[in-house]
Amino acid sequence: MEDIKVVQTIVEELLGKLEISGTVAVSTDETGAFQVRIETEETGLLIGHHGKTLESFQLLLGIIVSKKIGQWVKVYVNVGDYREKREETLMHMAQHAAERALAMGRPVELSRLSPSERRIIHLTLSGDERVATESIGEGDDRVLLVKPKEA
Repeated sequence: MEDIKVVQTIVEELLGKLEISGTVAVSTDETGAFQVRIETEETGLLIGHHGKTLESFQLLLGIIVSKKIGQWVKVYVNVGDYREKREETLMHMAQHAAERALAMGRPVELSRLSPSERRIIHLTLSGDERVATESIGEGDDRVLLVKPKEA
């Protein structure tokens, strides 16, 4: 319980430094990771283009919290319901890519996805016996392929 207060204070201080007003709620999940929910009018500023700013904010927060607590901990940050909406969008994108790959009979490439977004695509299509997914490339050039499985 004490750690939750530490995380909440750190998040509120960071938001203050960014001059972003809003409310912060912190909880832990079954794995012990901190779940941070931020409600603010300035969602776009915190989320950034394709969630890039949110990913960076989450990474920095994780480092700061881990140093303060004295051990490595995972921190997930959600602004409003951005992550739920993004996950839903990615699941639709995965299904659409699978249908296109099957219709065209060749791989469909999905680019400019973060590692966590690629993971959602892989998980979404893992139960589909008709297609396979594969990440190829390095760094910013890494892409996810959705391809028909050979009959």
